[in-house]
Amino acid sequence: MEIKPDKRKLLELAHYKMPFGKHKDWYLVDLPVAYLVWFKQKGFPTGKLGEYLETTLDIKSNGLEPIIRKLQKEFPK
Repeated sequence: MEIKPDKRKLLELAHYKMPFGKHKDWYLVDLPVAYLVWFKQKGFPTGKLGEYLETTLDIKSNGLEPIIRKLQKEFPK
């Protein structure tokens, strides 16, 4: 079975910024892993933000950050 990522969502995630807190206005890919793990332990927020935080943790945990950084560079907002 082949997994095909949703290109539109990946582009949106690449440009999505944290809307609140200590890391407000940081791109999600720039958030510290410890912060993302803390969210996982406490429970990700509902909705798009929670989905993107969880996906960002998966991306960072698997060393796939260069993909997001490439998208940011090649498809500026």
